[in-house]
Amino acid sequence: MRGFLTSSIGVTCATALALPLTLPAATASAATAPPTAANASTAVTAIPGSTRSLPLAPLTDRRVLGIAPLQGLYRPDGEHFSLLGVVWTDPDTELHGRVQVRTRSATTGEWSGWQDIETHNADHGPDPGAAESAARGVRGATAPLWVGDAKGLDIRVRADDADPGGARTGGPGPSRPAKPSHPARPAKPPLPAGLRLELVDPGKEAPSEGAPADTPRTGLDTDTDAAQAAQAANTDIARFGALAIPALGKRATERELVRLRGHVKGKPHIGPRPRIVTRRGWGADETLRYGGFAYTKKVKAVFVHHTASGNKYSCSQAPSVIRSIYRYHVTSMGWRDIGYNFLVDKCGTIYEGRAGGVTKAVLGAHTLGFNNNSMGIAVIGTYGTTKPSGAAVKAIARLTAWKLGLYGVNPRGKTYLTSAGGNRYAKGKKVRLNVISGHRDGFATECPGKRLYAKLGTARSGAARYQGR
Repeated sequence: MRGFLTSSIGVTCATALALPLTLPAATASAATAPPTAANASTAVTAIPGSTRSLPLAPLTDRRVLGIAPLQGLYRPDGEHFSLLGVVWTDPDTELHGRVQVRTRSATTGEWSGWQDIETHNADHGPDPGAAESAARGVRGATAPLWVGDAKGLDIRVRADDADPGGARTGGPGPSRPAKPSHPARPAKPPLPAGLRLELVDPGKEAPSEGAPADTPRTGLDTDTDAAQAAQAANTDIARFGALAIPALGKRATERELVRLRGHVKGKPHIGPRPRIVTRRGWGADETLRYGGFAYTKKVKAVFVHHTASGNKYSCSQAPSVIRSIYRYHVTSMGWRDIGYNFLVDKCGTIYEGRAGGVTKAVLGAHTLGFNNNSMGIAVIGTYGTTKPSGAAVKAIARLTAWKLGLYGVNPRGKTYLTSAGGNRYAKGKKVRLNVISGHRDGFATECPGKRLYAKLGTARSGAARYQGR
């Protein structure tokens, strides 16, 4: 079954959190890490990752329909973690409020300033009515926030119309987080039921930049059926067990296209295959996800996202960030696998996301209402006010030029997708979209952030150029 480790304070897990789906797999093993660059030829024993789930406590005596409008947790010491988020029982309920957190460094013991966690995250996920969205154990959640190696935290969840009167404070430190000002709402539960804090430890770090791509990694359990299936899914273009799929030149990519798709009429329009770090390369624990793969018919469009997990990560930490997001999506939110088909870090490294094969039309959980016949690329970070790196934008162009080329699609073109339902387009509506669109084009959301969205034109033109158009 999926690995799920919880601890609680004064309550049992059974009464506060729905149980996850049971898998037909053996006991989960923790995510593992590769050798370090300094000793890349020597295999190492992995340090396991983990997820801790803790109930939030009322911080006020006030109740609205039995729920406190101000909840939180002060925990100055404890287990190490690097990513956190808040989940709740009903995935169809939104959190109307503000979530702020400060964390204590495991290295220095210093407290950070208060940081906001993105609360509007329902726009990422499986389509309404899909088997994945209806699975037992799926939960509502905030976006995850990467905080680096930490061992203490102070978190506050405040409803939009919460009255601060009677609030109980947490531990010592900086002044309390800013209080939002919003109009009062009709009487209803002020916050979702079953709020829990998820603390994710990604396990041992991935190798530093420059480490060989195919270094032996005996710390990963490659003997499970799930691990072998994930690796076999890429053997149409890479050797079994590869940590990275190497880049190809344009001519070699065109020959590969013919091998994969058969005869191509006229000049093939496909960009050179970029280097892609596989799931084994970033250390995916394949026993966490649901068994098997889910596919859609084709790839007609690409939706670009940001992970909204913050920008305080180094490129050498990107595999750890991805392992953490993977754990959060599966163990904490109840999805079958990480939601995105691919991820890109600020240095332009491309990573395989959801399992099933990088050349294939793998069904993701990235753009609610438009997951069919599309793929999702997430740039790691938050890009509302921060400009994405040129390397990340170039990686989007290179990846889309190649993947769309496999399906004969022009990156500068338009296409039609049918909505499965959402807050922008009703179920069944055929929508004309750019082939390379932002998440906000299919759903009313800030994603992929104003600054990244503004770069999509550059990505489209770059991808078309790589395809030779």
